[in-house]
Amino acid sequence: MTTFLYYLLVYSDRSVRPPKSQVVGFFSKEKLSWDNNNLACILVFPPWQKRGLGQKLMAVSYELSKREGRFGGPEKPLSELGRRSYIHFWSGTIARYIIDAPAKKTITVKAISDDTYIITDDIITALKEMQVLQHQKKGSKKAIINKARVRAWAEANRVSLENPVDKDAFMIREESVIDDQEEEDEEEAEEEDEDDG
Repeated sequence: MTTFLYYLLVYSDRSVRPPKSQVVGFFSKEKLSWDNNNLACILVFPPWQKRGLGQKLMAVSYELSKREGRFGGPEKPLSELGRRSYIHFWSGTIARYIIDAPAKKTITVKAISDDTYIITDDIITALKEMQVLQHQKKGSKKAIINKARVRAWAEANRVSLENPVDKDAFMIREESVIDDQEEEDEEEAEEEDEDDG
């Protein structure tokens, strides 16, 4: 357990007093991954599935990769469900990137990777699944990304143009920070007890 970091997705019901919070999902990743995996295990609890929360957790894992300056992806091989989920996530991220790009801008797989931190192999997998690559000549291995096909794919798959996470809206609390705060609180309580005694 010490070789992994755990990131919790917490739902807070503010309609009740006091507000009630519960963990609805999580993902884990290795503290030190030789393969630069940004996610080892992901879980959204059954009552909370089919709400796009897995996509949010995936987006957070890539946001963390950006902050760490490390390109990566999920631990592989992926299960069939994991593969479908990631292709959906990668495709949506790529579609948003391409649709947001200026009309005359040349977009390369490397440029998408540099901006999204999705590794190039995963981008190519997603582009093939989206069927948006157009070969320049028959039999040629070179292909271009057809922006019109990307827009059509996004509309057909009802892809939101908003990022699944607001990069400034999530909190990261490290265990050591929590432990240090608890120690400070205990020390303050002891000092108060000594003052009272």
